[in-house]
Amino acid sequence: MRLTIEEQEMLDGKQGPGVQKAMELLVALGETFGAERMIEITRAHVALSGQEGDTYFCELLVRGGAKCKIAPSTNPSWDLNLTKYYTVTDKELELNKKTIEAYTKIGAILNFCCIPELKDNVPTFGEHVAFSESSATPYVNSVLGARTNRESSPSALAAAVIGKTPEYGFHLDENRKGTILVNVEANLKDEFDWGMMGWYVGKYVSSEIPVFNVKNLNKYHLPEKMLYMGAELNTSGAVAMYHIVGVTPEAPTLEKAFGNNKPKFEINVTDTHIKQTQEEISEKSGKINLVMLGCPHYTLDQIKDVAKLLEGKKVHEGVAFWILTSFATIELAKRSGYLETIEKAGACLVPDTCIDEPCWKSFEGGLGITDSPKCAYYRERRGQPFVIRRLEDCVEAAVKGEI
Repeated sequence: MRLTIEEQEMLDGKQGPGVQKAMELLVALGETFGAERMIEITRAHVALSGQEGDTYFCELLVRGGAKCKIAPSTNPSWDLNLTKYYTVTDKELELNKKTIEAYTKIGAILNFCCIPELKDNVPTFGEHVAFSESSATPYVNSVLGARTNRESSPSALAAAVIGKTPEYGFHLDENRKGTILVNVEANLKDEFDWGMMGWYVGKYVSSEIPVFNVKNLNKYHLPEKMLYMGAELNTSGAVAMYHIVGVTPEAPTLEKAFGNNKPKFEINVTDTHIKQTQEEISEKSGKINLVMLGCPHYTLDQIKDVAKLLEGKKVHEGVAFWILTSFATIELAKRSGYLETIEKAGACLVPDTCIDEPCWKSFEGGLGITDSPKCAYYRERRGQPFVIRRLEDCVEAAVKGEI
């Protein structure tokens, strides 16, 4: 890589060992992927998630005197004030405290939200940024038209410290063109259907760039639909960018989306594919002990839908009903009356946390239900199977105690 004098000084340790460590990581990435230079970024998001390795790296930079030039937003951890609902060990509690302390010292924004691109940290078209988080990256590239690679937590944090990132991958025009055509004939009614489509397509396209040609597009809740699809594309596959013809900014036409190139192959998505995908990845029905929504975090509009479905109903005894969202969204839900309706029914809005945190292990061994394949994927790795259904079915199961 061609480094400026200042960048070389950072790499040589002249601005301290913390900055040096961050620069070493970025240079190694740049050399690995053939970047010629570093470019400035304007925003960053770190998917810290209370993981021990990520916290160690942040502490390492802090001990070396590093501070963020670009204050990054941060992914969920878990709310220390809600431990009365959780079963956590002293070790897990200590890691959480260390994570919060380290990211505070380095200068991060502790918004603890996995959808910053919708509210707290929203890039504009053409901005070069460094975002980790599997639902955020495709949304930033595809829907907003900003430019980020599929960053890890350490690489996003290093970019935030330096204020720069290597110029490769999705920062370059030629790497943002569509490569796979997806003909969508399915009737996509809600976020659930879009998520299922994302899971189905992600299996086949891996890290390619799918271009969705959607017939009969329903734009209601379209941001949430695209958010959920991107999350699943990046769970069953590794999709950091997609296009929707006539919707996403770099795909006004099919020809523009592909850069006048021919697709490598085509995929058709029908109602049958949506149904089959759900059947393949969902557990069988039975009695449930947990309803979990909010992976990615629920928006205020989605919480409004939950409140409407729960109004006048009661969650079944022995069933925990959790809706994950941001602290700011809970405040808006409170002001709007949605929180009262939800809590009266026996469900809970919980801020700042994620389905992949250890605080949910007390529910393991039972059967859960969710509207998110990503949620099911992460929780099943920790020992809890999930039935996957759309929102209306999740609420009905919560009331009945079974699905």
